[in-house]
Amino acid sequence: MPDATRRERLLNALKKVTTAQIPADDSESLFESGLLDSFALPDLISALEEEFSIKVPDRDLNPRKFDSVARIETYLEEHGA
Repeated sequence: MPDATRRERLLNALKKVTTAQIPADDSESLFESGLLDSFALPDLISALEEEFSIKVPDRDLNPRKFDSVARIETYLEEHGA
């Protein structure tokens, strides 16, 4: 997907780990909405690592960093993805 934007690639990774409707509000909690839970977080991290060719260090495995589409986008920006 070379022409896809970061957001499209992020949504693609999310769709790999859930079949639930992704919230329209980018700041809505993916955990509070039921889209993700603590068991799905490692799957999401793996999907993001694969999609963006990055390695998320163990110290970053905090649900708060991946709580919403907006927070995930910020994380990816900060890590050059």
